[in-house]
Amino acid sequence: MLTLSALREQRDAVIAALAKRGLDAAETIDGILAADAERRATQTRLDGLLAESNAASRKIGELMRSGQREEAEAMKATVSGNKALEKELKDQLAALEGSVHEALCHLPNTPCDLVAAGKSAEDNVEVFRSGGVPTLAEGAVPHWDLASKYDLIDFDLGAKVTGAGFPFYKGKGAKLQRGLIRFFLERAEEAGYLEYIPPHMINEESGFGTGQLPDKEGQMYHMQDDNLFMIPTAEVPLTNIYRDTLLNAADLPIKLCGYTPCFRREAGSYGKDVRGLNRLHQFDKVEIVQIADPATSYAKLDEMVDHVKGLLDTLELPYRILRLCGGDMGFTSAMTYDFEVWSAAQERWLEVSSVSNFETYQANRLKCRFRGENGNELVHTLNGSALALPRIVAALLENHQGPDGIRIPEGLQAYVGFTSIH
Repeated sequence: MLTLSALREQRDAVIAALAKRGLDAAETIDGILAADAERRATQTRLDGLLAESNAASRKIGELMRSGQREEAEAMKATVSGNKALEKELKDQLAALEGSVHEALCHLPNTPCDLVAAGKSAEDNVEVFRSGGVPTLAEGAVPHWDLASKYDLIDFDLGAKVTGAGFPFYKGKGAKLQRGLIRFFLERAEEAGYLEYIPPHMINEESGFGTGQLPDKEGQMYHMQDDNLFMIPTAEVPLTNIYRDTLLNAADLPIKLCGYTPCFRREAGSYGKDVRGLNRLHQFDKVEIVQIADPATSYAKLDEMVDHVKGLLDTLELPYRILRLCGGDMGFTSAMTYDFEVWSAAQERWLEVSSVSNFETYQANRLKCRFRGENGNELVHTLNGSALALPRIVAALLENHQGPDGIRIPEGLQAYVGFTSIH
């Protein structure tokens, strides 16, 4: 969440930054600043009235002790009248604070200076590419046909038991999933991330803390009776570990990782984008998270990008990295790099990871600070998929298929326990 101080002190810069997202925020920001000015004026009036009432109360005691009962009773009537005004001002103050908070919650994060202006994926900037596009043998097929041919994934059974987007993995398909999760977790541990197994449900406060609420409630599964939400990513419970926390500078950076299933309604998705493993309602993912000093957070972002690169290089998958434009970034992000792998049989790029720096946006919601040189400061939060499994599995099956089966990359073989699928 953007801070009021940033809007007051950098109004024009914030408006210009949000314009990169295609958002004209001038009217909204001016409305917030006007409401905040009224809030501060109301607070000043209330503080003055309370001070006056406190002074009068002390004076009443003095008058009573000196026998000046009539004067004391007259002053009591004045204090009693002030109480009604105090309540009115407190109600006004609460309403103004609520309107300012609500408006701030619906303003997205300001993009970093390096982020290009743009409205959609067409405006994203490719910053890196690795590996050539593989040439498949004649008769190569997409992953959903391979999954059926080698009895790895049962999409129909998942639809029967739950619904579309909830597949069953079995045999070597299940072992491939389990091996990838182990590979991703052990690489994260080697890179200094502490592993957690977090809850798979969160409360409303946690959803607000990382920005899923009020922006993405329509994409999350909600348990209404308990007011709990199924997690869309491990980012949410992991980052919320540090909600309402004051850290020491020496504690930073804090590096966390976790494997969880992820649950997303994916409302509005259709067509080729949802075929097979391309878009699921439940999928597995390993997430990496950092809580960082603002002075070093972009160096940490580069470190996280390099970590994901190393995973994809080991899996021998061709990939590219895009720096997202303002209009294609998530609501809470200041900068995001998307990783896309080439799906040889589908002949298109599939997103498999987003690595983002949120700067202070989440930290302000979380109330996560550290003791810095200039007093208590907001931390920067970062996270990234390292990695999401469905499209990685799709690309592995498609890109490494041959006439005699599917080859498992050498660096993954020890984790899955076999060298090929046939």
